[in-house]
Amino acid sequence: MSTSELPGKAPAARGRTCTLTEPQPESPSRSLRIRAAGGWERFMRRAEISLRQEAEE
Repeated sequence: MSTSELPGKAPAARGRTCTLTEPQPESPSRSLRIRAAGGWERFMRRAEISLRQEAEE
């Protein structure tokens, strides 16, 4: 197969790659936001448990 027989590239595919943008300096990283969300879930579960225990007393 010669070069002329190869299909052409789509115009949008010319060397462009999809890259993740870095967060702004003042915003937290993705990993920190995930850790914070997990901590918040644990906090809310503990608060819910303590509210139930107070209601039972």
